[in-house]
Amino acid sequence: MKKKLRQKIIFVYNAKSGTRNAILDSMQKVFSPSTYDCKLCEITFGIVSENSTWKRFRQNSDHKMTFLHKDEFAKKYASKFGYKFEFPIALIESEKGLEVLVSANEMNSLKTPHALIRLIKERI
Repeated sequence: MKKKLRQKIIFVYNAKSGTRNAILDSMQKVFSPSTYDCKLCEITFGIVSENSTWKRFRQNSDHKMTFLHKDEFAKKYASKFGYKFEFPIALIESEKGLEVLVSANEMNSLKTPHALIRLIKERI
C-alpha cells in the first residue's frame, strides 16, 4: 500500500505584510467590508484573531501549511521561479513546482471557513 505523502500547502493573502498594513486591513474590514480585497483573510481571520473553525482545521491537519502575504510570496518564490498568480490563492508545493489548489476566483467565491475547508479536503 502506498503511503500518502504530506503535502505543503502555501496560502497567499491578497494583502501586504507588516503591522501598519495589518491595522489598515482591520480598519477596512470594519468600516468598508465590501471593498476589502482579501477573501482568504476575511474567511480565516476576524478583525483581530484567527477564526476558531479555521484554526482547529489548521492545527489538526496532516499537511504542512505556510501563510504568506503577497509581498512575502514575491520575495520567496516569484523572483526565483517567475510565478505569476492572482491572489488570494492556495498552492501545493511539489517536486514539479507550485500547483494551484484553490484559485483566486474560487477563493473569492467562498463565504465561510467551512466552504474553504471542504474544498481543500476534496482536493488533497
